[in-house]
Amino acid sequence: MGDMSEPLPVTPELLVEIELIKRCKFAYLRLVDQHRFDDLASVMTDDCTAAYSDGTYSFEDLAGIIAFLHENMGRPEFLSSHACHHPEIDVFADGTATGVWKLEDQVIITDFGVNLRGAAFYEDRYVKTGDGWKLSHTGYTRTYEEIHPRTGIEGLNLSTNGFR
Repeated sequence: MGDMSEPLPVTPELLVEIELIKRCKFAYLRLVDQHRFDDLASVMTDDCTAAYSDGTYSFEDLAGIIAFLHENMGRPEFLSSHACHHPEIDVFADGTATGVWKLEDQVIITDFGVNLRGAAFYEDRYVKTGDGWKLSHTGYTRTYEEIHPRTGIEGLNLSTNGFR
């Protein structure tokens, strides 16, 4: 969490930095949903850590994160939509920042015939690099998650799957 000092006061210049941090997070979500896991290096540090699903899935570097995503989310039968909003971003004088984001996600797993819907709060850390702001840690704690079968729902039809 930053240098543990007070966050920088909000100025017009700081608002530009906060917007760049938002763009980093939004790119992360887009790349995950597009199954472009190898491209996450553009928005995450090599030593980025992650703690997904209340820490159930934890990783100590970017390679571990990417391998996990390829193995668990990279199938064409796994469709996801992750939306984060309501960011609370603090920037610190040492070139780090923290962010808390509200997550709402939906996942369709066609080969298991289930839909998942949930909400969580991401707690992220960022560092400003020569290539811009990057995630140095990401992870979320669920507020709820529900899973329901896709079968037996009259009229439910997946009309498009961009991964097939």
